[in-house]
Amino acid sequence: MTRYLLGIDNGSQSTKVTMFDERGAVHASARVPLRPNDTPRPGVVEHPDEDLWDSIGAATRAALASFDGRPEDVAGVGLCTIRFCRALLRADGTLAQPVLSWMDERVSRPYEHTNPEVRYVSASSGYITARMTGRFRDTAANYQGMWPIDTDTWSWVDEPAIPREMLFDLVDPGELLGTVTAEAAAHTGLPMGTPVFATANDKAVEALGSGLADDRSLLLSLGTYIAGMTTGSRNVPDAKAFWTNFACRPGRYLYESHGIRRGMWTVSWLRDLLGDEEALNAGAAEVPPGSDGLIAVLDWLAPVEAPDRKGAFLGFDGRQGRFHLYRAVLEAIALTLCGNGAAMAAELGTEFDEVLVSGGGAGSDALMRIVADAFGRPARRAQGGAELGAAICAAVGLGVHSGFDEAVAAMVRPGERFAPDPGTHELYRRLQQTYEQVRGYTDPLFGWLARQ
Repeated sequence: MTRYLLGIDNGSQSTKVTMFDERGAVHASARVPLRPNDTPRPGVVEHPDEDLWDSIGAATRAALASFDGRPEDVAGVGLCTIRFCRALLRADGTLAQPVLSWMDERVSRPYEHTNPEVRYVSASSGYITARMTGRFRDTAANYQGMWPIDTDTWSWVDEPAIPREMLFDLVDPGELLGTVTAEAAAHTGLPMGTPVFATANDKAVEALGSGLADDRSLLLSLGTYIAGMTTGSRNVPDAKAFWTNFACRPGRYLYESHGIRRGMWTVSWLRDLLGDEEALNAGAAEVPPGSDGLIAVLDWLAPVEAPDRKGAFLGFDGRQGRFHLYRAVLEAIALTLCGNGAAMAAELGTEFDEVLVSGGGAGSDALMRIVADAFGRPARRAQGGAELGAAICAAVGLGVHSGFDEAVAAMVRPGERFAPDPGTHELYRRLQQTYEQVRGYTDPLFGWLARQ
């Protein structure tokens, strides 16, 4: 009998739910957008009300409605949520106050206990686990940043800054979190008692579902936050060109290059201004490499260390139109990640033979060709993503496959491959030097404007 696995990907902009079989084939899917974040004052970015839980319920019900089988055919659920969020919960697991987004400046500071209603402090994955299973367990692999966790042992430190009784019990990816409660069954449409399995942080789950398995491949994750990632077995806590995160395999680590905040958000913003995405990608493919001298500075969300930094387009001279604007953003993404990825590879002592590309932007042939030409390496479209990675964790937890290697081999399919053009790569190699230096000129300008 075919066993079906439900992968939940609760992202920054939407919740996506997909039904897979044990070979990784898709049988149903749904996507529900999140509501806009609440930003009542500078530095505060919150998810309104119970929006994360509501979107998971709506997306799961929609996926089940389009599934040819029965809800009872779902063997297990893999749960993946946004990383770096902070959820403050009452004793019953409901929210004492809105979930803090990863963009909220408070998540970069240690937790301060100011609300007497707060009984537990967790990541967004812990909050959703409590709502879905009624248990206060969470994946260890979603606690990075301002959390009292030992990254070598994947466990809480002996004397955590947050009282231990306010922290959830931790499990590894692929372990059981609990089973769907009656209340959660009514909310999601899943049968009561359905097993729910731990995954990791969303980037690591995406890497697993994309087939990233060794340090000779680089994965470009085209999400709201864009980063280059590779994987390994060493915890490297003091790296300069990357940072070490938990992987979605117990005991392994995900190395992430410096990235682009609001990366694909910027693409969506520009698309909403300029028109249809399909037309923009087709038009951008006809624009010469280098966008006739137009370059984009991708800082639509300033980093903490440079709060005055802004995004910009530079180099208008009358030749450019909307397709140039769009291609310039795509080129800026590829060239920025090419430089960041090269710095990470040098520090790790490796080289990348291939670039995997995942996320919504991977569907653009224009962007895939730009990535291949920028890196001078074959670029392969990743077929899976966080939903598939979550389903793989459920498959391992259920014993559908004997381990992560076997599950990935069975469920992840290679996508289309794009070969680089040597001449365009040479042009991009020279242009990349401009991208590496441009903020040295724009930062003083934006600092001056901020003081006016």
